[in-house]
Amino acid sequence: MIRALLAACALLLLAACGGGGGGVTGSTAVGVGASPPPPPTPPPPPAAQNFATLTVDAGPAGLSSGPNGYIQYNVAYVSVTLCAPGATTCQTIDHVQVDTGSVGLRVLQSALSPAMLAALPIENDANGNPLGECYGFVDGYAFGSVRLADFQVGGEKVAGMPFQVIGDGGAFAAVPSLCSSGGGANLAALTALGANGIIGVGVTTTDCGPACAAAGGHSAAIYYDCPSSGCAAIVAEAPSASAPFQQLPNPVAAMSVDNNGTIISLPAASGAQASLTGTLYFGIGTETNNALGGASVLLTSTSTNPNGAGLINVVYNGLSLGESFIDSGTNLFLFVDSAIAACTGQDAGYYCPTSPLSLNATLQGTNQAVTSVAFTLDNAASLLATNDAVLPGIGGNPNQFSGLNAYPQSFDFGLPFFYGRKVYTAIEGRNAGGTTGPYYAF
Repeated sequence: MIRALLAACALLLLAACGGGGGGVTGSTAVGVGASPPPPPTPPPPPAAQNFATLTVDAGPAGLSSGPNGYIQYNVAYVSVTLCAPGATTCQTIDHVQVDTGSVGLRVLQSALSPAMLAALPIENDANGNPLGECYGFVDGYAFGSVRLADFQVGGEKVAGMPFQVIGDGGAFAAVPSLCSSGGGANLAALTALGANGIIGVGVTTTDCGPACAAAGGHSAAIYYDCPSSGCAAIVAEAPSASAPFQQLPNPVAAMSVDNNGTIISLPAASGAQASLTGTLYFGIGTETNNALGGASVLLTSTSTNPNGAGLINVVYNGLSLGESFIDSGTNLFLFVDSAIAACTGQDAGYYCPTSPLSLNATLQGTNQAVTSVAFTLDNAASLLATNDAVLPGIGGNPNQFSGLNAYPQSFDFGLPFFYGRKVYTAIEGRNAGGTTGPYYAF
């Protein structure tokens, strides 16, 4: 899938193993004038659990089966656990896509067991009716109920967090026309989404912000009043990233600690390969394992920008592309270059240079920091023919993909950009390693 433009618990720590009692064991006594025994060595500090394993592979079970099945590529997945609030009914959802280009947790209804779905309460709006949401991605839309769950990823937890169930039934079965008219595919099926869910860990604290704080207002997210007759009226929801929640929060922003951003760390990939394993870290500069160090910091646009937060300027081929971004939820490098040979047939839209092509782009933050990036583009048809999940040199023209809302002033650095790097995404308004977000760093 192509992605682009959107009460807390204590941090779970490993228990330290210390000695008990503190007295002298055995029959040895301390005589007059003798030196007292040395104080016991304090136990080491608890190990931080602010991380989760990332896997780039062929996708969830069932994705490759059936007439519409396929092998997913360049998608970073993580597992999350949902529990009914305050209860022991829980389920771990594997193959949830990590997306720095959106905000909020969204899970397919088909990925939830019937018992789990029944145990998750639907959030009500101010009218006392169930709350629904539409969220627009570049290539489609997700519609469904807003439910509450105790959430965990890695060692981090959030209690009573709202999330979206994509493709929920009942009052949510009919998609409002304003939602579907945005273009692209309905992402309610596994083969449409390419994942069991999406965890959006972008640069804002909630998925809509002030735009949804007034009735009738919306941006990429639209909240609906959903009585039994269906979802029609657009309602106001407050943009709080802590309990009591209304909008879907950025799960990281809602954490009690390590809540200022993320780091995606993936090893380098040399050519196509079946899988890759890396780490998703929570927090920037909050633990010994997530220091900003000497990474180049590129401040991005904020929520006050008419085009949204998370945008930087990229200079490519002498053109200045002011609506560019770095997005783990995009499978490839997406940019326009008519001089690069295009693929044909079933691979139309991708780039097919006859030999590996070395390219350069200059990334510039709103703080005027400038970083030059070199990358290699390979023949996409040859890469796709391998049926591998890790395709590091794949690129395409966004104007050529059917159903894709092209951004002519953008360069989208998708997941191939993350291979061999630590990429930091800092949340708006949060101090992250000494610099206030939003920013990207690498």
